[in-house]
Amino acid sequence: MDSAFPILYRDEDLVAVDKPSGYLAVPDRYDPDAPVVVRELEKSEGTLFIVHRLDKDTSGVILFARNAEAHRSLSEAFETRAIAKTYRAIVRGSPVWDEESCDLPLKPDGDRRHRTIIDGGEGKTSFTRFKVLERFRGSGFSAALIEAHPETGRTHQIRVHLAGMGYPVLCDPLYGSPEPLLLSKVKGKWKGDPFGERPLISRTALHAALIEFKHPRTGLPLRIEAPEPKDLRASLAQLRKL
Repeated sequence: MDSAFPILYRDEDLVAVDKPSGYLAVPDRYDPDAPVVVRELEKSEGTLFIVHRLDKDTSGVILFARNAEAHRSLSEAFETRAIAKTYRAIVRGSPVWDEESCDLPLKPDGDRRHRTIIDGGEGKTSFTRFKVLERFRGSGFSAALIEAHPETGRTHQIRVHLAGMGYPVLCDPLYGSPEPLLLSKVKGKWKGDPFGERPLISRTALHAALIEFKHPRTGLPLRIEAPEPKDLRASLAQLRKL
């Protein structure tokens, strides 16, 4: 049986897939009815071991171990920050900086909405590096394509850090505005059909683009990349025309 997801890499020790938005990485007590990647993937790949997670709305590379030894090695690599992750996000606003870092301390499940909050007293050390790749300006609207490199792995880290810096991820219902990106709202003199218009993107505009690490068995470097999904490509294509 083929996997329900595009396979980005597979061998006897690990499998990496391109997770679509809308799937949980693993079962979640807060969203028990949502489809789960590991359950679907195990139908074709057999028993898998979880080494990291992606948010439900986040698309992109997710990695699973296929045996206990690989699981142990990869889990240690994540804990010791030996695995490099690159994300891309479309954010609201146009940063005045080209490159910046954020070390706001984060406390997961910090409020009634189970959000991660910035907490200088009880928050855990957190660090993310950011780089502006492109800026966009429309009719009363500005946005930017950001590359993010999280060096710690706190829940919702990138989303909270960007929101804390004043540049929330587009369509983020927890840390920004849930409003979808509509071309009619950002393009001056838009002449489309207001009743038939579809959002360019309506989920949190965050994509796990790349993961780099040493193979748990061979020690050789691995670079696994997930292409931009359709909604992100469509959004960027239109924003570049503003």
